[in-house]
Amino acid sequence: MDLVEIASDGLPFVESYGDGGFGIDGQRHLGSVIVLGDRVLAWAVTPGADITAAVLAPVVDAVIEARPELLLIGCGERLTPIPSASRGALRDARIAVEPMATGAACRTFNLLLGEGRRVVAALIAVARER
Repeated sequence: MDLVEIASDGLPFVESYGDGGFGIDGQRHLGSVIVLGDRVLAWAVTPGADITAAVLAPVVDAVIEARPELLLIGCGERLTPIPSASRGALRDARIAVEPMATGAACRTFNLLLGEGRRVVAALIAVARER
């Protein structure tokens, strides 16, 4: 699914999602990703995977280093609860976390990034927009 075109100003806006990947700042990324303010990291999680503390460990590490005010987690085609251990690690680092479906996370990320907010998105790839 293509999202509304945005002047990127060098920011990593999510331009599209689906077909197992993402279009971010003019580049195609296959698979799941962690979108930071200055780079995009591959995230080794597959669509439909359970969101466990082990799956979230690389996200927590990247996010704590980036120090955003908010972490959006695109859980795939539908919302999945975040394990309490992962929530606790983020809370201890004073980072709010908001899980949602991947499409909603992409749109919310773009909106907040456009407002100048310090936001990170961990996005699980989806086969297609629903």
